Amino acid sequence: MNINELRFSVAVAQERNFRKAAEKCFVSQPALSTAIQKLEEELGVKLFERSKSQVTLTAIGITIIAQAVTILEEIDKLKLLSKQSQDPLVGQVKLGVIYTIGPYLIPDLISPLHQLAPLMPISVEENTTDKMADWLKQGSIDVAIVALPFDMPGIDTIPLYQETFDVIVPKNHPWAQRTHIDPVELAQEKVLLLSSIHCFSAKILKLCPDLTGHGAHIQQGNSLETIRNMVASGLGISVLPSSANRELYQTDLIRIVQFNAPVPNREVGLAFRKGYPREAVLEVIKQAVKQLTLPGISFTS
Repeated sequence: MNINELRFSVAVAQERNFRKAAEKCFVSQPALSTAIQKLEEELGVKLFERSKSQVTLTAIGITIIAQAVTILEEIDKLKLLSKQSQDPLVGQVKLGVIYTIGPYLIPDLISPLHQLAPLMPISVEENTTDKMADWLKQGSIDVAIVALPFDMPGIDTIPLYQETFDVIVPKNHPWAQRTHIDPVELAQEKVLLLSSIHCFSAKILKLCPDLTGHGAHIQQGNSLETIRNMVASGLGISVLPSSANRELYQTDLIRIVQFNAPVPNREVGLAFRKGYPREAVLEVIKQAVKQLTLPGISFTS
């Protein structure tokens, strides 16, 4: 039994035609038929029922071909691992990103990433900071874009950029005519925040500790876009990262008010397992991010 015999058999199962399978595998039809016959003799079973009009899988053939597909996929993985040892920018990267960053960064990031590393497809998973930590430890993702600090055992981080925060208010709100406010003023208003599972809310509460005091009026939402719509409906005010306030997301129903200096901000970085072997992946993500033009962002050298 050899790999070609398995590939030829899978091709026939997919094409249901020996001639088409041979063309797909770039071999002659007699050579393909001989290889499959040898495999059937070695296994002691018939994989296919052949007639002049069609080729169908036998009952045991269905099971064996399914296993052959799995074996071939694993062989391809071995080849990919070998290529990655020679060029870490070959092969998929599983990228995690927290909810308050993903929608405003990833759509712009994919194109420069592809230009810098065309053989490195990216799969993206969004979730909370806690979930990013779990996924990194489990190996479910390779790298995560998170807010720093991200202090987890077995995890390293590198900074990417700093991002300022803005206040958003309904267009008829008294603050709509102002250009700047102080963070302490937030406690005077009904503030809409993400639920406590999001680290962004903790940043805002640290920014204005009075929001956690007696009489503070806080209402929670499940996403920044939900929060934005609630503000547009006049249900309160909120604080968003500047990338979420770019022109693409602006509406006539909302006004953006900046903070007085020093402007509150967060640091965003890459998190990855200690000893992650594809260091070039981290560098290419960093380079791709630096190509972006996003409001309120200053890059870490």
